[in-house]
Amino acid sequence: MFVAWRELRFARGRFLLIGAVVALITLLVGFLAGLTGGLAAQNVSAVLELPGDRLVLQKPHNSDPSYATSSLDEETVTAWREAGGIESVTPIGIVQSRASVVGAADPTGVALFGLPQKTSDDASNPLFEIVPVRDDEVGLSSGAASALGVAAGDAISITGQEFTVAVIGGDLWYSHTPVIALTSDAWSTASRRVGGDGTATVLAVTGNADWQAIGAETGTVAETPLASLTALEAFRSEIGSLGLMIAMLFGISALVVGAFFTVWTMQRAGDIAVLKALGATTGSLVRDALGQASIVLLSGIGVGLAAVVALGTLAGRALPFVISPLTTLAPAAVMAVLGLAGAAFALRSVTKADPLTALGSNR
Repeated sequence: MFVAWRELRFARGRFLLIGAVVALITLLVGFLAGLTGGLAAQNVSAVLELPGDRLVLQKPHNSDPSYATSSLDEETVTAWREAGGIESVTPIGIVQSRASVVGAADPTGVALFGLPQKTSDDASNPLFEIVPVRDDEVGLSSGAASALGVAAGDAISITGQEFTVAVIGGDLWYSHTPVIALTSDAWSTASRRVGGDGTATVLAVTGNADWQAIGAETGTVAETPLASLTALEAFRSEIGSLGLMIAMLFGISALVVGAFFTVWTMQRAGDIAVLKALGATTGSLVRDALGQASIVLLSGIGVGLAAVVALGTLAGRALPFVISPLTTLAPAAVMAVLGLAGAAFALRSVTKADPLTALGSNR
């Protein structure tokens, strides 16, 4: 690393420039990752809290399952309850509607969840914690309470019917709308008021069964909660586009770092030849070059990561932004690996260089 440190001090401007580029790319990737995480949470956080080993949705004949169109009648619910290997079946209704404070004229878009009363197994589930006891009561997520500006005991109107806010719970979202929980009977009535049929949207099923066979018999599909997220159209489009941008930025970072070190290695051809002529091994030269690249990458990524955390904390007050190891450390690690891969690609001239040829002995 002696030569690497000397070069870092001698060509400070070049290395500061590439370090700044790496920091900016890290900032872009980190912001996109945090924004993607925030948007995903506002899209699926309530779905991920649904209990059960599998979530059962209606399977249309000519299209993929969808939360927006799924409708499971009592016959289907009974068939799942009576199937072999099934321990419990919880019908859950989901429909998007609007709610407003009684007497106010500006409604707020909300997601209405119809849920049965919680059992001992659901005691710690944040979704079941806001299920009201009575049909004329509702439970609000913190986002719904904030959007409506209400507290426990206030009255709100949903589909022309008044409800009393019984409880306010955690931050739960479905398709970018805050969640309001109703009893199953109250939800069925609200569903019919907005044009639905009042039947369950999804079944939360636990057990150890032949999921595909039961699904084929009932015209449904049973997926894990994570796999069922593809049945949310908004989730697929958002995550797909933002994920593509993140992947492109990762590719750009590898190309930029690789191009920089390729040019730098070409300019060092004479120095490399002298070192080889003096007896330096190829392995030591590779370690020297990769160590140099690591210093530049880690410095740039560290600065970019600090900027992501600082600016992300401020952005989180106005945007759906998530700061977590998955949105900060994971992208930083991928950046470091891709950057080193790009730098390693530039080392071909180091490993294949002949000292006499590099020094110009053929002239």
